[in-house]
Amino acid sequence: MSEPRSYSRALWALLTAATFLAAPSTQAHHAFAAEFDADQPLDLKGTVTKIKWVNPHSWLYFDVQGTDGKTTNWGVEFGAPNQLARIGLTKADVVPGTQVHIKGYRAKNGGPYGYSVVVTLADGRSFQTGGAQDAPVARSARVD
Repeated sequence: MSEPRSYSRALWALLTAATFLAAPSTQAHHAFAAEFDADQPLDLKGTVTKIKWVNPHSWLYFDVQGTDGKTTNWGVEFGAPNQLARIGLTKADVVPGTQVHIKGYRAKNGGPYGYSVVVTLADGRSFQTGGAQDAPVARSARVD
């Protein structure tokens, strides 16, 4: 009699696992439009000061010198680390001191934050860094 019971438990475990694997991702995610302004494009060049390679969004911080000579530390959201790895961008590519050119969009809060659509490195390599499905393509505009 113990054989049917163990078979039933194994079947139950298999069905439970299949249910979790088949379920859509429930990871919290915000829409681009919730935090960023598609009417305020960014086109900034600067020097990396810090990188946070974390889920669900990585962040790159870099110093930008304005036309007035003042330096501002900007933070831009990148996609998730696994998405960045798939496109060939690694943490080693954006270590502090690296020169970057960011095209993207400014945050709605008006601070020195934004959403990076494309990062171009000093060696000329460019990577699409944004992960939001509703983000527009990068337009050119400089913000000081």
